[in-house]
Amino acid sequence: MPLHLTKVAFACDSVDFLRSRLEARAPLGGVALTTRYLPKRHEEIVGGSLFWILKHQLVGRSPILGFGEAEGGRTAILLEPRLVLVQARPKRAHQGWRYLEAADAPPDLGDLEGGADELPPSLMGELAGLGLL
Repeated sequence: MPLHLTKVAFACDSVDFLRSRLEARAPLGGVALTTRYLPKRHEEIVGGSLFWILKHQLVGRSPILGFGEAEGGRTAILLEPRLVLVQARPKRAHQGWRYLEAADAPPDLGDLEGGADELPPSLMGELAGLGLL
């Protein structure tokens, strides 16, 4: 099972805004987040996802494609420019990224019974904020 990362969706106030921000970078060939250092467990992370924290909850994930070099000797975390919504789970905000074991990762909303993936993202965000998802 792959290892995952968590990161705060900085300057995002909604799931819709986060999704549009990721999709806007799709024509550029994907999303590259830069960090100072290559994660020590980077080989375990490829094939995993970066889980986004929004308003103190894990709300979605972007699959990690790999790692590359960025300007100034930094490392780029290469992501698919799509947001897969997950069952909201409380998560305290933090700086940078943190590891998330696969066993602790929330399930995708599409994997839940009842077709929660058919709800509009704005409604899912409201329901998650109320603890109903």
